[in-house]
Amino acid sequence: MTRTEPVPAVTPLAGGSELPAPGRWQIDPGHTELAFVGRHFMLTKVRGRFTGVIGTIQVAPEPGETTVEVTIDMTSVESGSQARDEHLRSPDFFDTARYPQATFAGRAASWQGTRGLLAGELTIRGISRPVTLEAEYLGQVDDPWGGHRAVFTAAGTVDREDWGLTWNLPLDGGGLLVSREIGIEIELEAVLQP
Repeated sequence: MTRTEPVPAVTPLAGGSELPAPGRWQIDPGHTELAFVGRHFMLTKVRGRFTGVIGTIQVAPEPGETTVEVTIDMTSVESGSQARDEHLRSPDFFDTARYPQATFAGRAASWQGTRGLLAGELTIRGISRPVTLEAEYLGQVDDPWGGHRAVFTAAGTVDREDWGLTWNLPLDGGGLLVSREIGIEIELEAVLQP
């Protein structure tokens, strides 16, 4: 009788670093946060997040060939204020009645060890624009149910007006009510598929 050895969920690299094993990794929505940070009155940070995030990471043997596809449920926006969330869903911002989903499709680039860039196209309100995020692979863990989980983080800054998100109000002393620059912060777990 032949014994089958389990497939390792990591690939060793030179220098002691490891990357997740090649294969299809499914994003776990319950353990993933896609957050955004903007400024209110040009001073106060306002944070929000999307709770409906699904997608896959296709890890390739060569890190630069790894791809990501993500779908974001724009109606799942949460910012800690029901009135603000309703405004974000309105035609002034995401117009979720017409555009309930946003998508991101990207590829790893300039990868060194466990860090690199994630470069791709973000589509919001039917408008696609290039976005580059700084990404990092934080490690892998075996879960209690026999699965392999990989943990990633990514961050970057976008100009919301690139997607037609131009609503704003001028302030008496100069400046605008809502910042154009929006920070993006992503923490995610992905599960290796059989």
